Amino acid sequence: MTTRTAPAPEREAQAPARSRLRVLVDTPEVGVVLACVAVFAALALARDTFASAVNLQGMGADLAQYGLIAIGESLVILTGGIDLSVGALLGTSVILMSWFNVRAGLPAGLAVLATLAVAGLVGLIHGLAVTRLRMPPFVVTLVTYTVAQGVTLAITSGTSIVGISPFFGDIGQSYLAQVPVPLVLFTVIAVAAWFFLERTYAGRQVYAVGGNPEAARLAGIRGDRRVVSMYVASSLVSAFAGMLVLGRMGVGSASGVGVGWELTAIAAAVIGGVSLTGGQGRVLGIVAGAVLLELINNGLTTLQVNSDYTNIVLGCVLGLAITADRLRARHVARRS
Repeated sequence: MTTRTAPAPEREAQAPARSRLRVLVDTPEVGVVLACVAVFAALALARDTFASAVNLQGMGADLAQYGLIAIGESLVILTGGIDLSVGALLGTSVILMSWFNVRAGLPAGLAVLATLAVAGLVGLIHGLAVTRLRMPPFVVTLVTYTVAQGVTLAITSGTSIVGISPFFGDIGQSYLAQVPVPLVLFTVIAVAAWFFLERTYAGRQVYAVGGNPEAARLAGIRGDRRVVSMYVASSLVSAFAGMLVLGRMGVGSASGVGVGWELTAIAAAVIGGVSLTGGQGRVLGIVAGAVLLELINNGLTTLQVNSDYTNIVLGCVLGLAITADRLRARHVARRS
């Protein structure tokens, strides 16, 4: 009895193919992108209106809002932290921009800059509290979450601020070659975040600090600076997203704007492959995670599913994503 063995050149040719296949399987972003394609195709077949230009434009504008805070949230998670204030800070930013513009009489541009300065200061406080005072990120940002909601109600007394500058509407409701301007701005920021994390030395340091803080310290990396800068960036992105939301609404409304959005941001990050323990995740996955959540949310609305069930579905997706994250981490630990 004879046994046939593949020629050596053939075996050598098969090895790279198997290696590439393993890389694809181990890359969480690939699964999320495929899920986006599958969900979009299924919903487009179920409802003709889902793939209409009007609905796609609406989804693009929504994606810009949720996607921005997902990117900001992910920057913090990559360092091993968490930011529960991104949604509440977005809502407060909407009110602050309106107040600076209408009540304080500042031009729209200065109102935006003033709000960004306030948000940056909040992020700086978060970062210093976590790095200098060694306070848990969960507690620090939860305090801001509560305070921000109180500030929003205190400024508005529960009423909307009207008469804002047309500048905000020009940004939040305009189109560039049939593409919503908010989506264009989101794409620019996503590319900038990708370039920072994957093409700069400082971005690689963020991964190092989140993956193994002690090893990063021994390597001479100033981890505290990276952590503080990511909290500042998260707050700034939340405020910037607030500008887009204000432009779409046309009024400074305090009625539930941004409430619960931090959970959507965390869900998009985890679905996209960002590890809750830090040090792992890519912008491509974060964007894909945000796209998947928007497809599910909009699809269920298009199918006229009760909003209560929509929250249940999104919660289950988040639970599955966290479970997959832990299983993936365990698999990587066993292989190493």
